[in-house]
Amino acid sequence: MTFTETMEHVATGVELLGVGVLVVGIAWSGVRAAIGWVHTSDGRRTYAELRESIGGSLLLGLEILVAADLIKTVAVAPTVDNVLVLGLIVLIRTFLSFSLQIEIDGALPWRRGRREAGSIRGASPRGS
Repeated sequence: MTFTETMEHVATGVELLGVGVLVVGIAWSGVRAAIGWVHTSDGRRTYAELRESIGGSLLLGLEILVAADLIKTVAVAPTVDNVLVLGLIVLIRTFLSFSLQIEIDGALPWRRGRREAGSIRGASPRGS
């Protein structure tokens, strides 16, 4: 087996791992949401937790799929066309990841720290 064939198999394995993370993560999120809803009957809270959990699964799956694309492009077929296609795929997936992160956190990443610091400053120091 040549290096190129080995890297193709590695890239395929990483792609399968990424798809597995997506499928298992979404299924697990659904199970957790169903159990949470049965125990609490709080639909809003369950929905928020489901969104956050699915979002995390999507983020992790996308990161793994980007890694598979990198392996394929760099190790298997490093042509200019493939590198340009990889760049476009990485841009699209990065935008998706960024958008998902904003949806999960409810704030832009650079504003999230300010919001958390504001809630700490606004807390009562007396604990009352």
